[in-house]
Amino acid sequence: MKQDTLSQFYNYQTIANNAILDQDFESAIIHLNEALQLVINSDDNILKSDVYLNFAKLQYQIHNYKKAAAEVLNAIIFLKKEDNQLKLGQAYNLYGLVLTKLKDYKKAETYLKDADIIFTSLNNEKNQAITIYYFGLLELEKNNPSVAINYLEAALPLLKSNNLKYKQAELYLYEAFAFLKLNNLNNANNLLSAKAAFNNYNLLVTKNSFSNLKIEGYRVESQIASRENKPQEASTLLDTYLQEKELLYALYIQAISKSSGYDSNIGDKDEIIASQQKEINKNQKSIYFSKMTTGLSIALIIILSLLALSLFKNNNLRAKANDLLKDKNVELTIAKEKAERASLAKAEFLSTITHELRTPLYAVTGLTHLLLEEDPKPNQKEHLNSLKFSGEYLLSLINNILDLNKLEANKVEIEKTTFSLKKRINDVLITLKKTAEDRKNSLTLEYDESIPEKLIGDPLKLSQVLINLIGNSVKFTQNGEVTIRINKLSSVKDKVNLHVEIEDTGVGISMQKQKSIFETFNQGSLQINRKFGGSGLGLSIVKNLLELMNSKVYLESVLGQGSKFWFDISFNISEDTFGDTDLGNKAYNIDYKSLEKVSILVVEDNKINQMITKKILEKHKIICKVADNGLDAIKMVKENDFKLILMDIHMPGISGIETTQLIREFDKKLPIIALTAVTIDENLDEFYKAGFNEIIPKPFKPEDFFEKISYTLKAS
Repeated sequence: MKQDTLSQFYNYQTIANNAILDQDFESAIIHLNEALQLVINSDDNILKSDVYLNFAKLQYQIHNYKKAAAEVLNAIIFLKKEDNQLKLGQAYNLYGLVLTKLKDYKKAETYLKDADIIFTSLNNEKNQAITIYYFGLLELEKNNPSVAINYLEAALPLLKSNNLKYKQAELYLYEAFAFLKLNNLNNANNLLSAKAAFNNYNLLVTKNSFSNLKIEGYRVESQIASRENKPQEASTLLDTYLQEKELLYALYIQAISKSSGYDSNIGDKDEIIASQQKEINKNQKSIYFSKMTTGLSIALIIILSLLALSLFKNNNLRAKANDLLKDKNVELTIAKEKAERASLAKAEFLSTITHELRTPLYAVTGLTHLLLEEDPKPNQKEHLNSLKFSGEYLLSLINNILDLNKLEANKVEIEKTTFSLKKRINDVLITLKKTAEDRKNSLTLEYDESIPEKLIGDPLKLSQVLINLIGNSVKFTQNGEVTIRINKLSSVKDKVNLHVEIEDTGVGISMQKQKSIFETFNQGSLQINRKFGGSGLGLSIVKNLLELMNSKVYLESVLGQGSKFWFDISFNISEDTFGDTDLGNKAYNIDYKSLEKVSILVVEDNKINQMITKKILEKHKIICKVADNGLDAIKMVKENDFKLILMDIHMPGISGIETTQLIREFDKKLPIIALTAVTIDENLDEFYKAGFNEIIPKPFKPEDFFEKISYTLKAS
């Protein structure tokens, strides 16, 4: 096709598309017909399919759905002759949408699934977002509003990231309609959600002048007004909707009559083209034959020449390849050394920064604890509880970073203790119960009672895996279900193999994101991070912990329908009948009376931390003195009869470890506890060798703090 003809074709297509948006259907029909006449005699199946798809979009707009379906099928026939998966997927998408309107739901779902497969294989997030959106419309047409909302919520961040504003506006309108159709105990919340979605729709329509979307907006706004007990406003809006719709239907009828005969002569033209093509083919066969023999002779000479040349160059290339391989090996060795240095630098940085974060965080949590115990006013208590929650969240994030750092550095070891699996899982569910209730989710446990009561393994790490996986499902599900299934796969002698599964009905994860979801600091998208929060560390920790326990986590997810995580894991069976030896959920047994009048020295250089530790101790009538540094501490120990020392590690002058070593030169029995923000797991031997009796990491739970003090005093 000539360039000027092709240019004219695209011009007609553009004018027609703009006319459809402006509801100037007559102009759209005229220009699409013009475009069709330009390509009907060509061999370009792609251009023909483009015209038919635009005719289908026009027929869809004027609610002539049967005609729209026929036009899409024409396009699909042409596209199947070509290798253009992208356009074929777009045609499947449109056909699925048209079939939805024709109420052929099963067939619509089939074509939308085929479109999703194509876009997933092409890694085309933009068109995949539209497919998910159309799945939402399908579920809405099937009167499944809650499922529809899941699909719409899943599609929204993808539409935003691809700047599909028109589709966003449409989606918000249908989402508002879906929330209004929900009929459950949360009708007040549903109305608020509908209003929020409608406001977002209204903002996009106004800002981008999407005037053709306004009519359906009147209907939804009328329903919102009706729910808010505003009958007069609802009636006015409904009248406006019916009037505008009546005018639009008149345009539809006019457009349908105009478009009814546009393709009446295409069949005749096809026959003429076919007969002419036969004649052309006959004439060309003889020309092709003579050209082919000449071409083959020339090709044979060229091939023989190239073969001789390639044999000559082959030895040179092989020598160069060997030299290049040697250079690459040197480069890889250098890159490996750089990576190892970078990993070491990262570990040191994380260790330092987490210590610097823990020190002020101790002040936050300590002061919050003190203020909560001083009988605050109700409104003050609410603020203090919020502060306590924020402090605990920040501490959890710091601990996650440390856990990940230790896992990547292979510094985590698996412990072997006796524990009750069912009790562990129930404890996790109790921990997450309030979060689930806030998100209006139901938590269901399906537990295989044939699993042995007592197992041997690492319950703390298993709990960490379960909290991350179940917590993740709870966070990304709303008004839905999270189901935990624990089944016994097999049992041989003293070992049992289990299958653990966590399934939710949340927003789901796209195929593209599933490939990277277990990487550090990775979430589904920036929009998901903003909407649901989180650091993106949980699943990375899960992956590393399960690998440490000789297991592997798997994921199965569909956007808008939910996700399922599962893993298989083995434990030894315990013969111990005396309950958990794991103290992860122990009850505290502290004799505060025995601590009264006990003299304790606090060695701490930070003035705020001094004050907090002193006040926490004095609340239980403990006598407390403070030393600002190691040298003052040594002097005070020699001059006073302390029963115990709480020793900070990082101090100006001599460190807490050096101070303890100097005290041990003249006092071997005085109990010394390290009270430190240092990451202690990898330094335990160093602490005990220096002469410490116990270690308390900051920030701490007051119960842990006093229990360790009480235990250390009794042991001494």
